[in-house]
Amino acid sequence: MAPAPSIMPTGPIGSLARPIQSVVARGIHASGKIAGPVCLVLLSLLLQGCTRPSVHEPVTLTLLDQEWTTKTFSERRQEELQQFTRETGIRVKLLPSPEAIREQLIFWRESLARGASGPDVYGLDVIWPGTLAEYFMDLKPSFANEISAHFPAIVTSFTVDNKLVALPYHANVGLLYYRTDLLRQYGYAAPPRTWHELENIAARIQAGERAKGKKEFWGFVWQGAAGEALTCDALEWQASEGGGQIIEEDKTISVNNPHAIRAWQRAARWVGSISPPSVVGYKEWDALNAWVAGDAAFMRSWPIAYVDSQAAGSPIKDKFDLALVPGGRAGHVGALGGIGLAVSRSSAHPREALELVRYLCSRNVQLQRSRILSEPPTLPELYELPELLKPNPRYALLSQAFRTGIVSRPSNITGKKYEAVADAYIQAVHSVLTGQKSAPEAAAVLESELVRITGFKTGPPPAGISNETATGSSVFVH
Repeated sequence: MAPAPSIMPTGPIGSLARPIQSVVARGIHASGKIAGPVCLVLLSLLLQGCTRPSVHEPVTLTLLDQEWTTKTFSERRQEELQQFTRETGIRVKLLPSPEAIREQLIFWRESLARGASGPDVYGLDVIWPGTLAEYFMDLKPSFANEISAHFPAIVTSFTVDNKLVALPYHANVGLLYYRTDLLRQYGYAAPPRTWHELENIAARIQAGERAKGKKEFWGFVWQGAAGEALTCDALEWQASEGGGQIIEEDKTISVNNPHAIRAWQRAARWVGSISPPSVVGYKEWDALNAWVAGDAAFMRSWPIAYVDSQAAGSPIKDKFDLALVPGGRAGHVGALGGIGLAVSRSSAHPREALELVRYLCSRNVQLQRSRILSEPPTLPELYELPELLKPNPRYALLSQAFRTGIVSRPSNITGKKYEAVADAYIQAVHSVLTGQKSAPEAAAVLESELVRITGFKTGPPPAGISNETATGSSVFVH
């Protein structure tokens, strides 16, 4: 059998040549920072011709989108932009961006700080509003009638001090992918409901598959590299056990508690047992490559992974399904992700930019996007449509997750300090996973560091399940 193809993102594409994107990549130093001069020169080149047109020239907007995409997603986005131009006469130039989220944030911040008239519309990660809110228009007055149609939790994540910084564009939540064929083969009628069940099932399937000669087969793959994805994974582990949200909504630093510590310790035991030793270096694409190759029984990932898992030629096509992330004493929770669209306060074309945001986030465009790409919409109403549920039966599960089973990172609570907060959290958890520190030691050091960064008080997490989390159930969604 030929080896499964390695899946890699193609990066954003548009009307710009690939060499320009390479300039962006080369301008990113090993430290993770983009060279300032490269950013300024590149942005100036990209925005030429996008200034305010004469009365006879059509308006050209510039869109800087945050998401990392595959070729299929990029082609669909281009179709959406072309249709927008046909309907409105407004042209849209899609700008390339760095691939990694931290590099994107640096690029966005430098671009916005210049105060130039473009880009006009920015794609914002769900954790960025608290950091970048000052640079964008308040969308609440322009979208008063549309806001209530989106999932409330997603709208809340894009709201800072009662200002709607971005309109929900893509919805994302952490999920568990599992091999249906292997579960049936080893006598399991349903996916694991708890982390304890996951450990046991993963270990049994891994042992069985290795006995058949599959020496590189693992029970569970996830994102263990020292990056933002680890924040999401670890937050799911600890929040599901009642270990809190790192920093609570009342600005209490709660991370140094027994439930969070036990959750970290449990994950550290996975490394080298049901997960490969190299999982501590896995990013999203590393876990996805192992999963699609058929080398894992379970994977924690995002809804977008469904597309590559089910693609023609995938070794696991029609052999997997999705469930809520396993739960603990406080229930099932998946980390909230997603992208919103924001309009720059410096845009030379604010009216047209608002039209673009309204179009890309509209019901009809999201419906078409879901039909073609199976991408989860941000509108609850669409999850009830038979025309979407029939080809996407997992939408029932996703709707449940977005309504009742999410946990948010403390990005809006900490504002511009979130990057430092996340860095400290990531390093603490990663040090436990790699065995450099014990979980109690790492939690204590982290608590002191978060006090230094934020000035917030310390205390225990709230008892029970907060309004950000809720119990759920893992179900088959065939």
